[in-house]
Amino acid sequence: MSLTDMAIARIRELIRSGALPPGSKLPPEQQLAADLGLSRNLMREAVKALAVARVLEVRRGDGTYVTSLAPGVLLENLASAVELLTGETLLELTETRRLLEPAATALAATRIDDAALTKLAGHLDAMRASRHSPEQLNLHDAAFHRTIVAATGNETLTTLLEGISSRTLRARVWRGLVDGRAADQAITEHEAIHRALAARDAPLAQAAALMHVTTTENWLRANLHRPEEGQRVGSSSEVARTLP
Repeated sequence: MSLTDMAIARIRELIRSGALPPGSKLPPEQQLAADLGLSRNLMREAVKALAVARVLEVRRGDGTYVTSLAPGVLLENLASAVELLTGETLLELTETRRLLEPAATALAATRIDDAALTKLAGHLDAMRASRHSPEQLNLHDAAFHRTIVAATGNETLTTLLEGISSRTLRARVWRGLVDGRAADQAITEHEAIHRALAARDAPLAQAAALMHVTTTENWLRANLHRPEEGQRVGSSSEVARTLP
């Protein structure tokens, strides 16, 4: 462990122990460095690293504070990290979505209110109206699923699913561009999810969401390396080049 890592670990321990609770202000740099037996340079490096990780917030002219440490804050950079993943990670992300999203949809069925159901219906209408525009259809597709996960009231689950959605959304748009049946199938599957949620039927909602995500996953597995003029098409890099 480097000296900077040791400094980071000591500050994190103060936070974990409750000595520095969420929202609290850190002691002055010189005092904290002395209390932890660190140099001021090491302290500065540790604070910078923890600020990037959203554990600390540096307020110019005021001091350094512990953030709320809420999942939406600490996991906010997950989407950025996912965007940098290389290799054959698209299928892994889709597989992860299949494991998480149906369970989230089942939970939402037990907690969703009428306002959220109305919002879902609006996104369904927008999907139907944009069935010939894969980009627009999938934007409303993503908003549809965000509304469902938000209805769970589980911020950690919401943030995790949002973090992986950007890469899988690009793949879904790519599917819409090359598969003429994708739009109608997606709309039908979303209608089934909406009906199950409206009925507050958790097992049916989970099954409908599982079928929907599995359909996308199976299509990607079949087409991710489809040969075309001797080249691989549909890889993560190809999807990124195809879409804006």
